[in-house]
Amino acid sequence: MAVAPGERALKALYRVHGRVARPASVRRNLVKTVIQSQSMWLVFFFLIPTYLYHLEGRTGLKHYRFTSALWRAKGVILFTLGWILAYISAVFMVVHGEGTPLPADATRKLVIAGPYRYVRNPMAIGSLAQGFAVAFFLGSPAVTIYVFVGSVGWDYFVRPWEESDLEWRFGSSYVHYKSCVRCWIPRLRAYDPTG
Repeated sequence: MAVAPGERALKALYRVHGRVARPASVRRNLVKTVIQSQSMWLVFFFLIPTYLYHLEGRTGLKHYRFTSALWRAKGVILFTLGWILAYISAVFMVVHGEGTPLPADATRKLVIAGPYRYVRNPMAIGSLAQGFAVAFFLGSPAVTIYVFVGSVGWDYFVRPWEESDLEWRFGSSYVHYKSCVRCWIPRLRAYDPTG
């Protein structure tokens, strides 16, 4: 049976692994994490949504916007909650993992602390909440679609690569954690890696 070129590319990608962080102080890793986070915010929560919002206005799609004070308030609240979850998760990753959240400077240790005891991807959940919050604040259907497509893309392309990398680096510890803690739906009781 022939393998599709896209499937071959994905399999090849899964053989690529993140670069493990060099030993560094918690402070240094926190600074790198904040710089990385702010750069991603600029691109994914400001530049792309701004472009889509203006494109929506130029193409006549602005009539489909759902603007109101209530949507803006929901956007502010959701963005704040997503930010808190993403940043708390990042801090746990830096402090307990001895690295940063990005694959170019990946943690030296498997992190099963804080939010990671309840759900495997708290940073992604926080970031997706922030993306939808921007869409709600703007009342933009185009930005809502962008975030939805981005979340599906993350789940089907980035997450499998990330999990493959974690399994390669942490072996059975990660496999057991993955079997006990769901990807998107938090547990009601914290996972205990010692139990």
